[in-house]
Amino acid sequence: MKASPAEQEQLLRLQSLDTRLAQLAHKLGSLPQAGRLAEFAARDQAVRGTRAEALGTLEDARVELKRLESDVAVVEARIARDSERLQHTSSVKDVSALEAELVSLRRRLNDLEEQELVVMERVEEADVALSSIDLQRDAIVTEVAALEAERDEAAGGLGVEREQTERDRAVVAEGVAEPLLAFYEQRRVRGGGVGAALLRARTCGGCGITLTGSDLESVRRAVPDEVVLCPECDRILVRTDESGL
Repeated sequence: MKASPAEQEQLLRLQSLDTRLAQLAHKLGSLPQAGRLAEFAARDQAVRGTRAEALGTLEDARVELKRLESDVAVVEARIARDSERLQHTSSVKDVSALEAELVSLRRRLNDLEEQELVVMERVEEADVALSSIDLQRDAIVTEVAALEAERDEAAGGLGVEREQTERDRAVVAEGVAEPLLAFYEQRRVRGGGVGAALLRARTCGGCGITLTGSDLESVRRAVPDEVVLCPECDRILVRTDESGL
């Protein structure tokens, strides 16, 4: 990979900012409130899962209730229609048939209304259960907000410094070509948070190894715009006047 010496030196600035961000994250994560916040996060996740199940139960009950209400409306309409026809017919045969159908329809309506009451109770119970879960979530949100306020107070200027460092990192990263930035990020993941290191006095700032023999000659022969890697830790070696080459 090719990159100008100036652009490679930008990686050192980027690495310095990434190292500081890691230090700040560790300090913030070591605060007393961090453990309790992690516990609340786990509780909130569990409550979210319970809420999803409760919501599904409520929606299923509502769908069933809507279906029953529709069936009731259909039967009531048929009862009203047959009752109307019964009042206006003089045929004994029709009267008999309509009366028999009305008996059947009223029986059906009674069954549907009983089912409707049962499902309405299920809807009410599911709604109460969901409201109870929402109260649990509200309590967690309140606790988390209080803990975060305590953490931020305990952290002092760490949070502010982190935000400023993140902004500085974004500015520096914008000045690095995408291929080189992606390569740096890859090395940083593999290198435990360190993707680029200064070669000072023939010594890698990433792993502390001093280059000798063929490794040193290989780095010496590399042209200035060639991106070289430490033969020991595989991190990007940034060469400057301090490198002792």
